[in-house]
Amino acid sequence: MAIQEINFQSFNQKDTIKAWIYTPIRKPKGIVQLVHGFGEHSRRYLHMILKLNEAGFVVAADDHVGHGKTAYDSGNWSDWGDQGYMTMAEDEHTLRAIVEKQFTDLPYFMFGHSMGSMIARSYAAAYGEGIDGLVLCGTSGLFPPAGETASQLKNLIDEGKGEEVDASYLEKLFGWMTGRIENPNSANDWISGDPDVVADHANDPFNNFTSTPNIRSLYYFAKMMEEIVGTEWAEKVPASIPVYNIAGDQDPVGHYGEGIYAVSNWLSETGHRVKTKVYPGYRHEIHNYRDIRDDVVDGIIAFIDEVVEK
Repeated sequence: MAIQEINFQSFNQKDTIKAWIYTPIRKPKGIVQLVHGFGEHSRRYLHMILKLNEAGFVVAADDHVGHGKTAYDSGNWSDWGDQGYMTMAEDEHTLRAIVEKQFTDLPYFMFGHSMGSMIARSYAAAYGEGIDGLVLCGTSGLFPPAGETASQLKNLIDEGKGEEVDASYLEKLFGWMTGRIENPNSANDWISGDPDVVADHANDPFNNFTSTPNIRSLYYFAKMMEEIVGTEWAEKVPASIPVYNIAGDQDPVGHYGEGIYAVSNWLSETGHRVKTKVYPGYRHEIHNYRDIRDDVVDGIIAFIDEVVEK
């Protein structure tokens, strides 16, 4: 495996995005662009990246504005800029152009987890042309607090408070998510039922759940959730794109399965080919549970291989 680190200017015109292209040792048969979730970074997916490389795929991944090495190097953990909720999707578009220029005429796939799945869904609605397949992991249907929180945050922005940080709004978005866990050890136990994974997440210096995004950035996050709802969203995604939608049924982001199937139904109702797999008993990061992570990635590779072969 060869690793190439690249930098490019963010769509927000302020940050420098840190990104990596992982190239397999044999001739590649496709590209997978990996889009990470909220408060984390792309190298948490090394297990998946290695398996995708072994299967013959180039993997491209960046750390979003306010996240990972992009934020670690700049010191900017709280401000995603003022260019709108599509900022991260636009940055993925830049990365796609870079990797496709290096590897021409290869099938192109996008994998997104959690907020990354929301970015991928926004991206597919805007730039779906040429996407050969979409993998959604830990995505959301109707995210319960998003609408009300977005409205409150928009009012604060209109009052000139967009640059301020108020952790209570992050709590409104995420504070309910351990509600079905008996005796949680931390506010982040919804991530995984494996305490080692939760501890690793908390201790990773490139993760950051403690530096709250500012009010404008949180508004963009909530706005993104609001814009990927219903058949109104799904009909903007080209019907030619097959979708693999995976999650744990104890994941509050997907409303314990209900939101996962809602997304699949929206896609199905608008003419998309969609395959859904829900892992019973598992929480948010199904790809990081040591007992099923190989099965999760093998399922992703099988889906992509089937598309490539067709």
